[in-house]
Amino acid sequence: MTTSSEGNGANGVNTTKAVNTTKAGEAANGVSGNGAGPAAVVPKRLPPAGAEARRGGGPPWMTAGMPAEKSMNFGPSAKRLLRRMYPERWLAAAVLALAVASVTLMVLGPRILGRATNLIFGGFIGRNLPANITLDQAVAAARARGDNNFASLLRSSHVVPGQGIDMGALGHVLLIALFVYVAASVLSWLQGYLLNGVVQRTILRLRGDVEAKLHRLPLPYFDKQSKGEVLSRVTNDIDNISLTLQQTMSQLLTSLLTVVGVVTMMFLISPLLALIALVTIPLSMVVTKQIAKRSQSQFVAQWKHTGALNGHIEESFTGHELVKVFGRQREVEEAFAEHNEELFRASFGAQFVSGIIMPAMMFIGNLNYVAVAVVGGLRVASGSMSLGDVQAFIQYSRQFTQPLTQVASMANLLQSGVASAERVFDLLDSPEQSADPVDAQRPTERRGRVEFEHISFRYEPDAPLIDDLSLVADPGHTVAIVGPTGAGKTTLVNLVMRFYELDGGRITLDGVDIAKMRRNELRGEIGMVLQDTWLFGGTIRDNIAYGRPGATEEEVIEAAQASYVDRFVQSLPDGYDTVLDEESSNLSAGQKQLITIARAFIAQPSLLILDEATSAVDTRTELLVQHAMAALRANRTSFVIAHRLSTIRDADLILVMEAGRIVEQGNHTELLARHGAYERLYRAQFNQEPEAAGV
Repeated sequence: MTTSSEGNGANGVNTTKAVNTTKAGEAANGVSGNGAGPAAVVPKRLPPAGAEARRGGGPPWMTAGMPAEKSMNFGPSAKRLLRRMYPERWLAAAVLALAVASVTLMVLGPRILGRATNLIFGGFIGRNLPANITLDQAVAAARARGDNNFASLLRSSHVVPGQGIDMGALGHVLLIALFVYVAASVLSWLQGYLLNGVVQRTILRLRGDVEAKLHRLPLPYFDKQSKGEVLSRVTNDIDNISLTLQQTMSQLLTSLLTVVGVVTMMFLISPLLALIALVTIPLSMVVTKQIAKRSQSQFVAQWKHTGALNGHIEESFTGHELVKVFGRQREVEEAFAEHNEELFRASFGAQFVSGIIMPAMMFIGNLNYVAVAVVGGLRVASGSMSLGDVQAFIQYSRQFTQPLTQVASMANLLQSGVASAERVFDLLDSPEQSADPVDAQRPTERRGRVEFEHISFRYEPDAPLIDDLSLVADPGHTVAIVGPTGAGKTTLVNLVMRFYELDGGRITLDGVDIAKMRRNELRGEIGMVLQDTWLFGGTIRDNIAYGRPGATEEEVIEAAQASYVDRFVQSLPDGYDTVLDEESSNLSAGQKQLITIARAFIAQPSLLILDEATSAVDTRTELLVQHAMAALRANRTSFVIAHRLSTIRDADLILVMEAGRIVEQGNHTELLARHGAYERLYRAQFNQEPEAAGV
C-alpha cells in the first residue's frame, strides 16, 4: 500500500515507507470516501507465504501436532473466549446435556455386555451339570470334592444346573445393548450438530466484530502493523480459533465425561482393579511430559526453518525476473537446498520425538491390560468376580486410557487456539479513532475552499514533521505539491482526509473546521487517485461504479468517456462486462489508472487529490491520463502531488516542501524566476545537471 508516491526507489520498487504506511490508502484510490475510510477496503492479495510462519501465524493445519505459539495468559483468555458463546448459552447447555446422556449410555454398554457374557458362561457350565439337582447341591458337591474354587465360581455365575444358554434372556440383553449403543450414537451426532452451530455462530459474530473494529481503528494502527500481520489475525487466527473450539469442545467434553463415567463404573465393579488401573495415570503423565519437553525445541526449530524456507521461496519467485537477469539461479537453488535440508532435519527430529508419545501410551496401556487381566482372572477363579464383570472392566480400562490420550494430544491445540484468541482480542482492544462530534457541522455550500491555519503534526512525539504551516487553496484552483521524499507532501493531503489528527492548528473546508465534521461527510466531498491502482475482482463497470453506489449505466459511460476509458473498453470483447482477474493483469498500467480516474469522476467530489497518478505509465498514456485528469479537475479544488514537474506546469499554485515546511510557493514561471529550490528540481529533471544527484 502507499501513502507516499515519493517512496519510489530504484528499479521501480517502493521503499519501506511506501510499503508500511497504509496512510492515504486503498480506500480512497480514485473513490469518494463515503465514510468507509481506509480500513473498509480488504486488500485482495494475501500476505507472503513466509510472513505468517515468521510471526507464528499461518493456516490452522500448519499447527497440527506441534507445540504452537503459547498464550501469554491462558486462563483469562480462555474464559473470555468462552464468554463469547454467551448468546448460545441455551444451545450450549443442550450440548452438555446431550454429551452427558451419550457418555452415560456408552459407559453402560460394557456392563450390559458383561451380563450377556455371564448368561453365555453360566449356560455353558450349567449344561454340563445334572438337571435333577439345585445350585446349592451342585455347590455342596463341589466343596465336598475339595474343589472350593469351582464352588465359588458356580455361586458367582448364577448357574442353573442342567440348563444351557437362555437364548431368550440373551437376545433380550443384546437388544438392550444394541439400543443403548444406537441411542448413544444418535445423541452424540445430535450433540456434534448443535455444537457445530454454536461454534460457527460464535465465529460469525467474532468475524463481524473484527470487521467492524477495523473500520473504527485509526490509521496510525495500520502504520505500526504490517498488512500481513493484520490479515493473519483476521483470517488465520480466527480460523485457528474455530478449529480449536470445534475439536476441543466436543472431544474434551466427551473425554472428561467418559473418564468420570468409566472410573465410577470401575470402582462399582471392583475397587481393587480400579486402583490397579489408576496407577498407570501418573506414569502416563510423566512419560508424556518428558517426551513433549524434548520435542518442544525440535518443533520450534521446524517452524523457524519453515518460515525461512517460505521467505526464501517468496523472495525468489517474487523477483524471478531479476534472478534471471543477474544469473543468480544457482545461488537461489543452493540457498533453497540448504533451507530445505535444515527443515528436513528439524521436521524429522520433531515428528520422530513426538511420535513416540502414542507408542509409549499404548505400551503403558498394554501393561495395564495385562495387570487387569491377570488379577481379574484370579478373582474369577476364586469366585470373587463374575467373568462378565472382568470382561466389562477390561473394556472400561481400554476406554479409560483412550480419553486420557485424547486430552493430552489436545493440549497443544488448545494452547494454539487460545494464543490466536489473544491476538484477536489484542486487535479488538486496540484504541479506536475519536468519535465523530454529536453536533457535527457541514458546509452550507460546496465550493472546495481549503485553508490550513498554523497546523502542526508529527507521527512520533519526538520527531516533528510539520510545524506552523498555513496555506489557502481557493475554489477551482489546482495546488501542486513538490519536494524530495519525506518532505511531508502526502502527509499534507492525509491531514485533509482526517486520516490523522492534527497536533495543532486547524484545517477548514468551506469555512468549517474538518474536526467538527463527520468523517464520512468529509470524505464524501473528496476524491482521490493514487499512484498504485486498486481494482477489485469484478467487471469494469463495477469498478467504475464503486465511486458512487447506485450509479446508472448512463453515468458510468459518461464517466468512462470523460476519462478516456471508453476508448479501450470498446475494443474489448465483453466491453464494460469484462471481468478483471485478481491482479487485473488483463489490463495495462495506464488502462487501470484511467479506470481509477473514472471512478473518481463518477463520485463528483468538490475536492480532488491526485498522488503521483501518472508516474507508472508510459509517456503516450500519460498524455491521456493528463487529459482525463484535466477534465476531472475542472471547477474543482485539486491537490496534485508530483515528481514529474512537467505534469504540474499549469498549476495555479505550486508548493515546494522540504522537511515539513513550505520553502517556496507560486506558479511555474514565478518559481523559475526565483532561482531557488524549484529551479534546482526542474533543472535536475530536464537538464540533467550535476546537482541532480542531490535531488
